[in-house]
Amino acid sequence: IRRAFPYRETITRAAEGHCRHKKQTGGAGQFGEVFLRIEALERGAGFEFLDEVAGGAIPGQFIPAVEKGVRQVLTEGALAGFPLQDIRVTVYDGKHHSVDSKEVAFVSAGRKAFLDALGKAEPIVLEPIVRLEITAPASAIGDITGDLALKRARINGNQALPGRRAAVSALVPLAEITDYQSRLKALTGGQGSYTMTLSHYDPVPPRRQQELVQACR
Repeated sequence: IRRAFPYRETITRAAEGHCRHKKQTGGAGQFGEVFLRIEALERGAGFEFLDEVAGGAIPGQFIPAVEKGVRQVLTEGALAGFPLQDIRVTVYDGKHHSVDSKEVAFVSAGRKAFLDALGKAEPIVLEPIVRLEITAPASAIGDITGDLALKRARINGNQALPGRRAAVSALVPLAEITDYQSRLKALTGGQGSYTMTLSHYDPVPPRRQQELVQACR
């Protein structure tokens, strides 16, 4: 399993998280408390961070520190070490101390509150789905579509072209076609070509997710 492969993670349900960060180290202490909730956004929406804290429960100058802690987790993932996406995080309450509240305390509290929420939000791994447009001799189309079916592809259709050629359009998990150029060459005797563009992200099959989670441990 290549860690550099562009898998992503997201959540499947809303959840709330909380952390009270309190630390005494001889002299000055550290204190910051954060309450937040998270919810899933539409696929491809990215990340949103909202501040709904009222009455100065968390002073405004510390809200960026909370967001910084949250963003640290975004890059690390919640399940298998892949970046998180399509999540809204809303900070809605907290507490501060007039002396001990510092940026570092709210970075830590934001991070741990987000992790607390993620543990309840049933995270999943997403994989990139690409749109594959193939042009090949018409006589090879049956072999091409049969091969794609073994790669979890969804065939969108095919079209006859001049010169006894044909085009096939399909949506395929990128993980299944990492060496497709040589595969297509074998299926068409070197007479096929293709283009590939990112379409969207979909959940990986449960067994694949289990493998990715195990590899992360």
